[in-house]
Amino acid sequence: MEYGSTPLAAGVDTVHAAMHPTAARLQERLRERGLAISVLALDDSARTVAEAAAAVGCEPAQIVKSLVFIRDGEPVMVLCAGDRRVANKRLGLDPANADQARAATGFSIGGIPPVGHDRELDTLIDDSLRRFETVWCAAGTPHAVFEVSTAALIDAIPSARVVDVG
Repeated sequence: MEYGSTPLAAGVDTVHAAMHPTAARLQERLRERGLAISVLALDDSARTVAEAAAAVGCEPAQIVKSLVFIRDGEPVMVLCAGDRRVANKRLGLDPANADQARAATGFSIGGIPPVGHDRELDTLIDDSLRRFETVWCAAGTPHAVFEVSTAALIDAIPSARVVDVG
């Protein structure tokens, strides 16, 4: 099934044709995981939840925040709904810095996707994402996003644990 076909909000025309090589690389990695999606290259930034939601015309909660934390010296990916905060202390996680996040995922903060990293990461998925049929995710750069079925995203990371991250 092809995702990413939801029309953008009325009056929103931020998609352009040129895709950054990093976003193209991610799209291929997603397809390798069975996610037949289309990465959208945007003129506007999608670095923050508010920017991404405005760019694609969805509610902020539907934006997946792909956040890197450190536990016992190892990176942990947390996929969190845009309207929630990660209870990192309760989960035993320390926020990663920009260098640690890039080293763990191969992507810079503001464009880190939820899957398709340079290596497999221990991943926690916010159970509140299940309230949405589809969610929007960063696609490797602050100017690229993709829409995916929430169930398909969870299925694409079989080792992930779906938990209350808040």
